[in-house]
Amino acid sequence: MNVTIVDYKSGNISSVINSFKKVAQNKVKIEVTSDLNKIKSCDKVVLPGQGSFKSCTDALNGISGLVETLNDFVINDKKPLLGICVGLQMFADIGYEETETKGLGWISGKVTKIDNQNGKYKLPHIGWNEINILKNSKIFKDIKDKSHMYFVHSYEFLPNDKNAISATTNYSSNHVCAVEKDNIFGTQFHPEKSDKIGLKIIDNFINL
Repeated sequence: MNVTIVDYKSGNISSVINSFKKVAQNKVKIEVTSDLNKIKSCDKVVLPGQGSFKSCTDALNGISGLVETLNDFVINDKKPLLGICVGLQMFADIGYEETETKGLGWISGKVTKIDNQNGKYKLPHIGWNEINILKNSKIFKDIKDKSHMYFVHSYEFLPNDKNAISATTNYSSNHVCAVEKDNIFGTQFHPEKSDKIGLKIIDNFINL
């Protein structure tokens, strides 16, 4: 088993790397790379994302052939991929952070700024928040509804297909915090920063 964390210079992903290696315990190979051949040949991919929608998509597109390789991995080979934070947001068709930016289009929808109700809610939303599990997602195996996860974000993903939503959280209003569509999984929260429950989600993904 080989899990690849895509390193496309999207910010500090050391906590993601450390968490996956902790869960894997040398039983599963965790590789951190942007090498296209290694991504093609691995069993699962993790797409982290830190920063803005535009900066992350620009970084992905800045590595020749990376988007095409990820498209093949997800759409044609149908291998499991987990997007974290902006990694999830990039599943969308389009994002509106900084400017209008094209996403990967794996799950149709858009990314817009959270309505902070005229300053009543601080942005970015930083800290622990309860999640509402809406369906029996594979990555939520043995995770209790109303568990608390760690968030750092100002934007939310609004998928057109509501059946893709696996969990929501309430901050200002209910918004999507996890998606699952076939072999595509994503969390708006940071499992790598969500203590033992987050590690269990990582374990569930590794063991799909």
